[in-house]
Amino acid sequence: MNNFNFHNPTELLFGEGQVKKIGKKVKEYGNKVLVVTGGGSVKRIGLYDKVIALLQEKDLEIHELSGIEPNPRVSSVREGVKICRENDIDIVLAVGGGSTIDATKAIAGAAFYDGDPWDLFAKGIRIKNALPIGTILTLAATGSEMNPNFVISNLKTEEKMGASSPLLYPKFSILDPINTFTVPKEHTVYGIIDIAAHVYEQYFSHTESTPIQDRWAESILKTLKEESVKVLANPEDYDARSNIMLAGTMALNGLLSMGKETDWASHGIEHAVSAVYDIPHGGGLAIIFPNWMKYVLEEGTDKFVQYATRVWDVDPTGKSDHEIALEGIEKTREWFNEMGAPARLADYNIGDDKLELMAEKATAKGTRGSYKVLGKDDIVEIYKMSL
Repeated sequence: MNNFNFHNPTELLFGEGQVKKIGKKVKEYGNKVLVVTGGGSVKRIGLYDKVIALLQEKDLEIHELSGIEPNPRVSSVREGVKICRENDIDIVLAVGGGSTIDATKAIAGAAFYDGDPWDLFAKGIRIKNALPIGTILTLAATGSEMNPNFVISNLKTEEKMGASSPLLYPKFSILDPINTFTVPKEHTVYGIIDIAAHVYEQYFSHTESTPIQDRWAESILKTLKEESVKVLANPEDYDARSNIMLAGTMALNGLLSMGKETDWASHGIEHAVSAVYDIPHGGGLAIIFPNWMKYVLEEGTDKFVQYATRVWDVDPTGKSDHEIALEGIEKTREWFNEMGAPARLADYNIGDDKLELMAEKATAKGTRGSYKVLGKDDIVEIYKMSL
């Protein structure tokens, strides 16, 4: 295990009815709040009206930015920054899923930056000051509710980039599983796959002697496997929704990466796809990740054997390590398929005409990954495997 520092300052308010505390929590950071929402689902389920009423009870000055996209755009970030500056906003509140939270982080991080918000990504500008943010989560997926990371897309340049700042940990996050009851099946599935992908990125590591982190990761994966069946059979299963929601938070709040070298190649590979074709992130990961697993397998078969036997209960009797590992990878693909996720880029009508372009975008800042270091040619091969 490597040396590490761990600090996560986000306060979690988990469970039914916790949204009632939103007015008090926001008031702790000021009187002027920008409420950021997505495509309208928070209004359809009645959450928006409830939140606005609770904020009004505390005599807060409310400003709004709606319509944040599934792959949030830098254009929306620019609009949010403008609102913050013109109205001296004290705190930015995200009400929605990971995309809404990511946009909120970018807005809060760019509010005190004199240049264009895209500089935070394209130029790697360090965030020196930021507005505080809070979140009310409506989709279990990205883990943005308890980490400092965010990803934004630029349609003009066909780029999708991430950034991070310790100033952008949410001050608080409210997680009520009931708010996820009406999430469509497709997005529920994409969320579950995104959570699993976050675990994989940290689990497949060459760092030795990390049994605690490995067991944490495996427990999240086994929980996702079990609870996904329940929630897809009954979308209003409170316990299943609760466990998946908590799994999403724990998967990417820094816990699993303690003392470990992590990979993150597959996310970079997928970001290039969704930057060019604007496909759902979870859908892209469902296609890419099993093929990444096969491509890097020989760099460390032992970890894949551990994954196959512990997570998927593969019987190793009479099988080589390679066969055991491949069976675990195949069971991963079967799980994604059973949930209804796409298996090939062709499922999104993506052919082979832009593989080189996407690989160039994926490696624009250098090679990807650490389990196996991937260059442009490697990524083209993974795209070909994914067709």
